[in-house]
Amino acid sequence: MERIEHRACAGGWQDVYRHESTVLGCTMNFAIYLPPQAAEKDARLPVLYWLSGLTCTEQNFITKAGAQRYAAEHGVIVVAPDASPRGDTVADADGYDLGKGAGFYLNATQPPWAQHYRMHDYVVQELPALIEASFPASDARGISGHSMGGHGALVLALRNPGRYRSVSAFSPIVAPTQVPWGEKALGAYLGADRASWKDWDACELIASAKEKLPLLVDQGDADEFLATQLQPQRLQAAAQAAGHPLTLRMQPGYDHSYYFIASFIGEHIAHHAQALRD
Repeated sequence: MERIEHRACAGGWQDVYRHESTVLGCTMNFAIYLPPQAAEKDARLPVLYWLSGLTCTEQNFITKAGAQRYAAEHGVIVVAPDASPRGDTVADADGYDLGKGAGFYLNATQPPWAQHYRMHDYVVQELPALIEASFPASDARGISGHSMGGHGALVLALRNPGRYRSVSAFSPIVAPTQVPWGEKALGAYLGADRASWKDWDACELIASAKEKLPLLVDQGDADEFLATQLQPQRLQAAAQAAGHPLTLRMQPGYDHSYYFIASFIGEHIAHHAQALRD
């Protein structure tokens, strides 16, 4: 593991590391914000994992969201991995919504994707093991994300009961089996059997969730992808049917950009910090 960026921020340090991922079979970057409390003797701080959206790397969140000052206020480490495997040997496709930058936080089963596209196992298992062994991090974990990463946060929390203490999302793809972004990605990564896609769809998973972890979702009502790709009403209906706690906040005037995330990231970090302290 090699530190490739190290910058003072909000009393702590915003770092980026590069390491060899066994799960993904490639070199990966992840960003980690260490708040000032991390420097205290015997510190073991909770960790919030942030999953970014289509086309993103670890850089989008750490440079645009303004999360560091809130993480410093609450004493939370924030880890932001890249959004997909990377490297010359990693399969790719034309367009922004499949291949590199579009890992969809699942475990691919179809060639040529299956060799590297195992972002679920990377985020859920390999990366936390590395973080908890190498930094003053406890095993109290929260997870959040935006768009494709919001899909990832919801699905990873629902698939792994007991793994996370809190979950939230901005503008998530809540029903990838029903919208163009998801249909393209799931069809490529998982194959033509649509029944297998349901294992990666938050609206499908919520019906049989063994743990009713409260969901916090913020969605802008001026989001250009609201009607075609996001459709939060599907998640609301699924949560109501399953009796699953959901706070869905439709935010007037906000779009899909990081201006939206920066406006509410402080509230999300406070939400996670409270759960991670309990």
